[in-house]
Amino acid sequence: MKEKEIQSVIESMLFIWGDPLHVKTIAEVLELPPEFIRKVILDLKKEYEREERGIQIIEVNNSFQLCTNTKNYEYIQKLCTPPQNKGLTQAALEVLAIIAYKQPITRHEIEGIRGVKSDKAIHTLLEKELIYEQGRLEKTGRPILYGTTETFLKAFGLSSLEELPAIENFEKLDFDENEINKTDE
Repeated sequence: MKEKEIQSVIESMLFIWGDPLHVKTIAEVLELPPEFIRKVILDLKKEYEREERGIQIIEVNNSFQLCTNTKNYEYIQKLCTPPQNKGLTQAALEVLAIIAYKQPITRHEIEGIRGVKSDKAIHTLLEKELIYEQGRLEKTGRPILYGTTETFLKAFGLSSLEELPAIENFEKLDFDENEINKTDE
């Protein structure tokens, strides 16, 4: 095997392994002397540096690892920083609660309970993978049935839907419009 072929194999091994890979391990796999493997890796390392590549080879305790070039840190950080996770709106929380307790349920049934359109809230919940389309109801229009996901359970610290508090445990809130608008005297 030519040295360039050996470099190619080593490069593939370092890429797939992810963690530092010991020279002896590489030498055993390639059935070549560790001193020769070390020389090939160091040549490859110099080649990366000379060409100012986006990846580099680092040495850690006689092991080698493929990683990104530190000059590119700013861009890697931007790529890997998750977008700000916005919370759920009141409407989305209402829809999620309805789905959690009444699933499987259609959009029309959700809107019947809430008394307002719920398209945007459903879309948001689908996007955040808190709900999913369970299937379709076998009736005119074949409306979509919604249910909660494992992501929902994880987000709310539940291992199953049986852990949801019983609906009977919630106080029914009866508000008089005048009571809400009253200010404390």
